[in-house]
Amino acid sequence: MRKVQFVDFGLVEYQAAWDYQTEKFNEVVNRKLNNRNLPPETQSEQLHYLIFCEHPHVYTLGRNGNEDNLLLDEKALVEKAATFVKINRGGDITYHGPGQLVGYPLLDLDEFFTDIGRYVRFLEEIVIRTLAEYSIESARINGQSGVWLDADTSKARKICAVGVHLSRWTTMHGFAFNVNTDLNYFNNIVPCGITDKGVTSMAMELGKEIDMNEVKIKLLKHFKELFEAELL
Repeated sequence: MRKVQFVDFGLVEYQAAWDYQTEKFNEVVNRKLNNRNLPPETQSEQLHYLIFCEHPHVYTLGRNGNEDNLLLDEKALVEKAATFVKINRGGDITYHGPGQLVGYPLLDLDEFFTDIGRYVRFLEEIVIRTLAEYSIESARINGQSGVWLDADTSKARKICAVGVHLSRWTTMHGFAFNVNTDLNYFNNIVPCGITDKGVTSMAMELGKEIDMNEVKIKLLKHFKELFEAELL
């Protein structure tokens, strides 16, 4: 069983979470590189990380994203109490805010599997299985990352965005799962650059606020099952 250190920050500024991600990412990579120069009996055991958190209102733009997909100027961002950050994950623009559960796995995939597509599917599957426990049927859409409801219809709407970055087969960033999210903030962007589909949340679909801690417990269960991991 791979050992994964679980950290739950609760509500945390985006930059602070990114700084922590970067620190732990470098730690995982350095441990991997150092082990390569050591005989097996003296190598350090690799430790991976999984971060859960929520962010104050922030829009993040992936490295290949289009800044025109942010529909607010600097003044409007201030009025919305939101910030805008360019980052190094894949994907276009997305929103993070209170009520949205963000997961950042920092995994050395050399110890799991070296397959980016499979990794993204596993992140999606964690959410799909969690939603199923609330009787919400969800699926993937070919050619688009994330988790969707009514995926094959004109009513398709995204409930979870996925955007990752890998270097030396070590992961950063992850998924953003709309649990009790204020969906009005998505009106200020073209989410993930997609113009013909909407967004939703668990609260919207079920008509009530959802217990965030309960959702976390279910996500962690499916993470452990899929990645065959022990959480510390």
